Amino acid sequence: MDASSEFQDSLPVSSDALLAKLDEWGLAYTLHAHVPLRTVEDAKSVEAAMMVEGECAFRIKNLYLRDKKKRNYLVTLEQDREIDLKALGAKLGVGNLSFGAADRLLENLGVRPGAVTPLAMINGAAKGVRFFIDADVKNADRIYMHPLVNDRTLAMDVADLWTYFERLEVTPEVMKLG
Repeated sequence: MDASSEFQDSLPVSSDALLAKLDEWGLAYTLHAHVPLRTVEDAKSVEAAMMVEGECAFRIKNLYLRDKKKRNYLVTLEQDREIDLKALGAKLGVGNLSFGAADRLLENLGVRPGAVTPLAMINGAAKGVRFFIDADVKNADRIYMHPLVNDRTLAMDVADLWTYFERLEVTPEVMKLG
């Protein structure tokens, strides 16, 4: 199965259910539908259609990582930021990191490869996933991220994203990454 909304009903929380929860909590967002995106390069191919003039946007890439003790991490950083996993593990104080397997991604964050997103903490919180986000998010007005599937992008005010985390009882670990 791919990470598009066509298969969202096979996820622990569907994209539609996530959007309904955001609506219920009064969190505003703009939803964009597009072709499935699997990479930053794919995302850049559709970004122009979502741009809002004058907006300070935080466009991201997300890494699902594990350490040797099998602890799980979600790391969100600016999409063009280069990352060295060894240096990142040292910076986070967690040792060597590697990318988590697709089955563990689904088990721990409830998404498939290509749809990793901070919004997946709706599943990750209960699974003990530690969430790190680049401090540069604090300089942005809005953040663009997948709502658990990779053929939709959700634009949300950063303040509303923080409210989302509060509702989930998730405390993002904010630090300068990269």
